[in-house]
Amino acid sequence: MITLEHDALVFRFPELHAEAKARIEFQRTLRIPDDDRDYPLPPGLGPFPLRHLDDFADRLPPAWTKRGGVIMPIHQSEALWLNFSGVYPCALRIATGRIDAVTGEAWKRGLSASPQNYIVVPTQPWLDGYAVDKGTIRQFVAMPLGEGYTAEEQLTGAAEHGGIQIEVFPMKRDVYARVELDAGPDYMAAAPFESVQLASLDMGLAPGGRMIQEIYEDPYSLDAWETDVSSRCFVSIANSLTWAAITGEAPPTEPPSAADYTAAGLPWFDYYGGDKTALEGSKRLAKLKSVKEMGAHKGETPLSENDSVEPGPVITLDGTKASVVREGDF
Repeated sequence: MITLEHDALVFRFPELHAEAKARIEFQRTLRIPDDDRDYPLPPGLGPFPLRHLDDFADRLPPAWTKRGGVIMPIHQSEALWLNFSGVYPCALRIATGRIDAVTGEAWKRGLSASPQNYIVVPTQPWLDGYAVDKGTIRQFVAMPLGEGYTAEEQLTGAAEHGGIQIEVFPMKRDVYARVELDAGPDYMAAAPFESVQLASLDMGLAPGGRMIQEIYEDPYSLDAWETDVSSRCFVSIANSLTWAAITGEAPPTEPPSAADYTAAGLPWFDYYGGDKTALEGSKRLAKLKSVKEMGAHKGETPLSENDSVEPGPVITLDGTKASVVREGDF
């Protein structure tokens, strides 16, 4: 069962366990410079709004309504990251334009261990882009589908799907019982509109600047996951004009540039994952041209405000420490 709660997708599996759920938020963020330097983690600037696609079915092309799910707005060349939370371990497949963001392979349902085509929540707290190398991703950047920039178009030669595809597999109940026992009590604590022509305004995700981020190996095993029990969702991405035409809502304002953010002295972030093991990254994804590189190949300048920056204060986030509140004496 999937619900939309406060602009987040919540995948629930109550038949397995009351806590068998995973929450996914799509965070607005700075677009880091696409200059082949490795940048620390940019901040989250709040979630993108999400709406039930079925609420606007009469205004959408048949291809959109067929895939169901939710819809969100984004400005051209804006970046985003996926924020995960939940205490019950789940295996997540993440794809853009039906291209796996971890392996670069074409989307097909199910889990694979070799290569690992999924991430594990809560082991993996977030995902900012395509796994191009060990410890390095290329940031998710929104670009119009059909102009050759997206990962989907570069790897398949077609501009057919766009959007983000998610599939969630919960941990088997008996495995979770053992994990919970081993971990102890502190474990992870509007008026109708006329139908609009949207096919040319569909958005996909393309590889942007390089960022320091590890994609972690499954700390359990493929056998730990309930592969016969899963939920999947298609997140359609509309550009700002399309969003307004579909929903009647104004899209969020454009985020600040990396240069403006840095000039204000605001922090960037680093994440320490302790003894977690990082995946090697995908050779297929490593061969993708970034938005800037593809633009140069096409004789275009698709990114404004792409000057390099020197990140200001970098705050280390320690994923190995539980955030325990002391009760005190009163």
